[in-house]
Amino acid sequence: MTRPTDPTAPAEPRRPGAETDLARTRRARRVDRMLAERYPDARCELDFTDPFTLLVATVLSAQTTDVRVNATTPALFARYPGPAELAAADPDELEEILRPLGFFRAKARAVQGLSQALVTRFGGTVPARLPDLVTLPGVGRKTANVVLGNAFGVPGITTDTHVLRLSGRLGYTTSEDPVVVERELGALLPRRDWTMACHRLIFHGRRTCHARRPACGACPVARLCPSAGIGEQDPQRAAALLKG
Repeated sequence: MTRPTDPTAPAEPRRPGAETDLARTRRARRVDRMLAERYPDARCELDFTDPFTLLVATVLSAQTTDVRVNATTPALFARYPGPAELAAADPDELEEILRPLGFFRAKARAVQGLSQALVTRFGGTVPARLPDLVTLPGVGRKTANVVLGNAFGVPGITTDTHVLRLSGRLGYTTSEDPVVVERELGALLPRRDWTMACHRLIFHGRRTCHARRPACGACPVARLCPSAGIGEQDPQRAAALLKG
């Protein structure tokens, strides 16, 4: 006699090869729909006004928080409102503005270098093509996809630390290579949804599926997650871990 399944129990762990490609695709899309309900306000959390300010803010966000970047960029863009001004900035002055972000010397060189490249090679305009964006100093595929998806409306997979972590926990991929994850995650979701799906994964990673202690007992997709149970399972204690 088969016992009835407890709907509140965590999902049984799935072996990486135990799921067909079709089943994984259906599950990934269902997870995305559920996260859309949980995070209806999911969005890029970096403040920007145009492609240039988003590009610079994204480069500056490495190894720091969006909150800290958003606190720093108003003074930066008040002093250097465009690529030409930032390209000609005094390095010492630029470093002082960026000091609160950490790694400020490297970041100053990066944003000044990409600004100079924009001026000399693209007429001071941020290009709207990934092959062009990744030729800029300090700009990789992740940064390029952030700019394309949020400033130009071109769908892209942003493989930031949260997307990488959750793609593995959700069983979408077994790779930690950002390029592989970008390709495999993109294959599971409709192209039109790529940008927003990544925002939802980032929101979920920041608010619920934490790196060290995920709040599994308060997770809306726990029943669809192969990793459910690795974190706090008690609903009340898990709810206390939620952020945002």
